Amino acid sequence: MTTNELYLQAYDEQLRTDAETPSALSVTRWGPLRLATFAGGLGFITYRDLGGAVAADMPGLVSAALAHYGTDPEIDKVEWKVRLHDASPGLPEALVAHGFAPEEAESIMVGPLGGLCTNAPTPDGFRLRTVTTEADVRAMSAMADEAFGEATDTRQADALLARLARNDGMELWVAETDGRMVSCGRLEPVHGSDFAGIWGGATLEAYRGRGIYRALTAARARSAMAQGKTLVHSDSSEFSRPILERSGLLKVSTTIPYYWRK
Repeated sequence: MTTNELYLQAYDEQLRTDAETPSALSVTRWGPLRLATFAGGLGFITYRDLGGAVAADMPGLVSAALAHYGTDPEIDKVEWKVRLHDASPGLPEALVAHGFAPEEAESIMVGPLGGLCTNAPTPDGFRLRTVTTEADVRAMSAMADEAFGEATDTRQADALLARLARNDGMELWVAETDGRMVSCGRLEPVHGSDFAGIWGGATLEAYRGRGIYRALTAARARSAMAQGKTLVHSDSSEFSRPILERSGLLKVSTTIPYYWRK
């Protein structure tokens, strides 16, 4: 097997389990699907595989998943996580027919954590640290919304605070300068696996291209390695992918989030 194939196999076997949704409020199984509910009104649909389902089966799977979330008045958004290496004929068409819309494709990146720690100095004038207080978490979440050009959503901060209260290993990291947060990201060690996840990277536009994201990624990688993790995975935008590739990560597949909104 090639390195790419080995990484993809590890990704499928170690991550596409309950390890994928450690912070879910609940997880319900329906056929091959895992239907997770998260704080903040988010439903999340994932699976290890679709059990040999053919195109004619897809509308029924999608309809059943939506019916499940329809019983929860708090849910106003549902994500179906599509991976392009899966055998899922007719799934995109079924999703669109049921009101889901695709968003930007992301690269599934996998590689050794150690590669993220080299040649990643913290730029002069910047400080990296973890955040745990409510004020800091809310400031970090608002900064991330600003970086993505979105309105501030306090529910995301609420969900992060709930996660921290669970003490499940998640770490929130920020980079700041002159007392202002300008970049952030999450570290999610995956219990019972070789992996840690690097998620939620966001940098204010005025501060991009200075090595801040790379330094913040290295800090998270060192923290994960201290916990015994050896591999990292991340769903990466086209902005972040080249940075991760230079650190030794490989693109093993593509994922496209499809969203249904109430």
